Amino acid sequence: MQKKDFKGYRAYQYLEPGVDFKEFKLSKETGLFPAYTIPLTTAQEERARRLFEENVVISLHDHMFVAPENLSEFFEFRRWGRDSMGYEGLSQSGLDCVFDNLMNGTAMITSRAGWKWDDILFDLGMRLCDIAHQDMVVLGLTTEDIRQAKKNRKIAFVPSLEASTMIENELDRLDILYGFGVRCMGIAYSEGNSLGYGLKEKNDGGLTEFGRQAVRRMNKLGIAIDISHSGDKTSLDTIETSDKPIFITHAGARSLWESNRLKPDHIIQACAERGGVIGIEAAPHTTMTKNQPRHNLDSFMEHFEYCANLVGIDHVAFGPDVLFGDHVGIHRVFASALSISAAHGKKNFEEVDYVAGIENPTEAFPNIVRWLITRGYSDEDIAKVIGGNIMRVLEEVWYDPKSMSIGKKDEKARA
Repeated sequence: MQKKDFKGYRAYQYLEPGVDFKEFKLSKETGLFPAYTIPLTTAQEERARRLFEENVVISLHDHMFVAPENLSEFFEFRRWGRDSMGYEGLSQSGLDCVFDNLMNGTAMITSRAGWKWDDILFDLGMRLCDIAHQDMVVLGLTTEDIRQAKKNRKIAFVPSLEASTMIENELDRLDILYGFGVRCMGIAYSEGNSLGYGLKEKNDGGLTEFGRQAVRRMNKLGIAIDISHSGDKTSLDTIETSDKPIFITHAGARSLWESNRLKPDHIIQACAERGGVIGIEAAPHTTMTKNQPRHNLDSFMEHFEYCANLVGIDHVAFGPDVLFGDHVGIHRVFASALSISAAHGKKNFEEVDYVAGIENPTEAFPNIVRWLITRGYSDEDIAKVIGGNIMRVLEEVWYDPKSMSIGKKDEKARA
């Protein structure tokens, strides 16, 4: 893997713990659970190293913060709104870019429900302030930013939000969030909002008229749209309303495991037909399968192969949705707020304490690449799914200041 320009920075080290902010003992970034690495031959090891060196590697969805060691303190930890980026673990992840979704569903500074406007800005601003005090992680606001991060041994940080709940009925708030650096947004999370319906709702009425306006505004601004947590009709309406490809940043195939958290074939296909990409997720107890009801790296990759066979290798990527700390423990703490029961589905499964092989950002992509190598995937296909497919979509969706337009398609249309 490409060695990153990590100089030992720790989150908020420019402040004095206990004086400037309340200090919490944080989990280990690595070594919290037994490490798992897919063994390779010497030749395969060299190939894996080269693939990381030569290609842009992007996580379409993750949370790069470090959880507190004592999860009974988690609510208090979140009320302070000061998440700590796992810089050391991130430096060992092999990533050149991460779509970081903060922890906005648990942004509870002013509310117990999360997703409030003030809390989102507080959460976002705090992370950006910390990033501004170091130089390994840089803001990824354009595709050129991502390429330059790779070239300079940095990691591009793309601020992302899993829902648009906080904009309420204020369309211009999308412009404000863009100004704060947000480049990817979901429509709804668990509950419905003014745009549409989330996966927890039993009755999905699809995008509202305001939701359609918001989708069109995101297209104009150059914000990538995510439907991972949206209900099925809301997802389809979003795909049909958007004039740009959209993302399913972190999900899997419902055909392999019956769960509202995963997407049915027709939505995955509709996303791909419009040029979009699905990122396969690994958050605990999501991408299980009928063949492998114990969640692990192989069940996760079964979802990848199913989607690749369904819509083609050009429309699949990875959004592991992992973090540094006890992920299963956090799910237990926030069971209702994070729609855990909806994610698990109705079938019996064997609960795990951690997802072996893909538990945290440090081991996720190294094992993904190693798995693909051992299964005989070509260099070209591996390059596509670890970042190339995402970059293709971003070239169409994001605003390009050099061409003064949104994406390559608009540039061709003008020509």
